Amino acid sequence: MSKQAKMIIHKEYKKGIIDPKLYGSFIEHLGRAVYTGIYEPNHPTADENGFRQDVLELVKALKVPAVRYPGGNFVSGYRWEDGTGDKKDRPVSADLAWHTIEPNEVGIDEFQDWAKKAETDIIMAVNLGTRGPEDARNLVEYCNGNIKTQYAEMRRKNGFDEPFSIKYWCLGNEMDGHWQICHKTASEYGRVALEAGKLMKMIDPNIELVICGSSNYNMDTFGTWEWTVLNEAYSVVDYISLHQYYSRSDCKSTEDFLGRASHMDSFIKGVAAICDAVQAKKHSKKKIHLSFDEWNVWDMSRWGGDAEADEPWREKTHILEQIYTFEDALLVGSMLSTLQNNCDRVKIACMAQLVNVIAPIMTEDGGKAWKQTIYYPYYFASVYGRGECLDAKVFCDIYRTSDGYNVPYVCASVVLAEEKDKIYIFASNLSLEEDTELTLCFEDFGEITPVSKTELYCEDLKAVNTKDCEAVSPTTVALSGRSDTSHTISLRKHSWNMFEFKLN
Repeated sequence: MSKQAKMIIHKEYKKGIIDPKLYGSFIEHLGRAVYTGIYEPNHPTADENGFRQDVLELVKALKVPAVRYPGGNFVSGYRWEDGTGDKKDRPVSADLAWHTIEPNEVGIDEFQDWAKKAETDIIMAVNLGTRGPEDARNLVEYCNGNIKTQYAEMRRKNGFDEPFSIKYWCLGNEMDGHWQICHKTASEYGRVALEAGKLMKMIDPNIELVICGSSNYNMDTFGTWEWTVLNEAYSVVDYISLHQYYSRSDCKSTEDFLGRASHMDSFIKGVAAICDAVQAKKHSKKKIHLSFDEWNVWDMSRWGGDAEADEPWREKTHILEQIYTFEDALLVGSMLSTLQNNCDRVKIACMAQLVNVIAPIMTEDGGKAWKQTIYYPYYFASVYGRGECLDAKVFCDIYRTSDGYNVPYVCASVVLAEEKDKIYIFASNLSLEEDTELTLCFEDFGEITPVSKTELYCEDLKAVNTKDCEAVSPTTVALSGRSDTSHTISLRKHSWNMFEFKLN
């Protein structure tokens, strides 16, 4: 017997407009994300600039709106100038963050070219670890300057007459982390971020800035860090970052793991509350939005890659190459619904990362590129989840995780398309044993016609995709049924789904 659930969808009950940057991603100079990921000059599909066209096509299909670059931990020791100008004159550097060799064959010069080809924007991070405000403003001038000053002229000399026009900038990365190069206390970082932000906006007043929040929810300083850095730099920043990864090995059961989206929702609401408290304290009319610019499933107990990855000072090491299961894809689908349902505050989100490193896309050196299981919920959310998120009310059974979170068996979000002619319902059934019959009650829309159902399902929760075998892939079927204000849809046990309805 199936579980029964109900969803009420009212035309006037709205969460907010989804910013396309909610479906952003991240590429760091780490492992094979760049080298043999997006860039491999000797690959059979490489273009004239060395970028893999097979990877580029998979990225373009995702319609990734923005990509955070170049880190990550990497950025806290990065000299951006080393990745500019003639490649034969660029130094080879020691990356202290990951104990690898950085050849500097790809830098901002090349990455902005790749971003144009990928039809995506750049979210640029500045080094507030080993460097500081002056270097941050120099990088803004190099990228965005349009007058005849030193760094704008440096860009022109390197062959780029027109500015790169990068709008979104991260003020460092995870600066509270003891692992971060030159990590800081909250007060130290808040002051540096304020001064860097002031200089950066003097060069380009149109940019928007992301200040570092806690490195994750479990940091001892979480909460007090956000409060302190916002009190220091509120006047100059526009977003605060959230980072969180979820690991199967940290959970006592499959149910706990699949319910991590409830933790994510609580995390988001907690940070939003801190932002609003600082706003009230400062009597400010400006609302700080959230940038969830690192999120994914990442089992940190499995470093990933081959044996050589443990040897320091190598290039293109196979590290953090997590192989994703169908179970992971279920959680990713639920997390995407959670981000959609918080679109009123989360304006930027970046799945970390995009290629090879904890990524939806994997590549073989000199060979194939393929889609991991998590590629699919990301694809459907990004391509079809554009428009207005409706505040749908779901009534279903819940369960409680071992760490005290209440998790609905049906995790769902509803998006009214930008053209307002279709509704897309994204729904995960987290029950491991039972199907669910979900009754949809549409209110104030008039009659609605079912169009299609896309389902991601596999009996084996541990199934994976490889370069030679895709064990987990979606199926789409047409739905029949008359136009009505009520429809019942079936959610198979442990499945992720997308339903399309047409507004008449």
